[in-house]
Amino acid sequence: MNSQKSALLELDFGQEHVVIQRRYDAIGALNDFFIAIWFLIGSCFFLYDSLMEAGTWLFIIGSAQFLAKPTIKLISLIHVKRVYDSNNPTQPSKL
Repeated sequence: MNSQKSALLELDFGQEHVVIQRRYDAIGALNDFFIAIWFLIGSCFFLYDSLMEAGTWLFIIGSAQFLAKPTIKLISLIHVKRVYDSNNPTQPSKL
């Protein structure tokens, strides 16, 4: 493989990429944690008739946070692409 083709296959974002990715991973983990909390509490609330409506709202909140999961991932990918493009203005982005 020639050196020009080899250079297109290398994706070196350096330390900046690692920092960005870790931040989005932390946001995603925090989101997953709250989803689990809402569903666990909501499930317990369903054991009591008087708390069933509150449990339903917790399920709705948890479900809405499931929508946040792909949103966080998409924002992360866009952010990394912008960082890559700003660090490599002469190379076309393949991300």
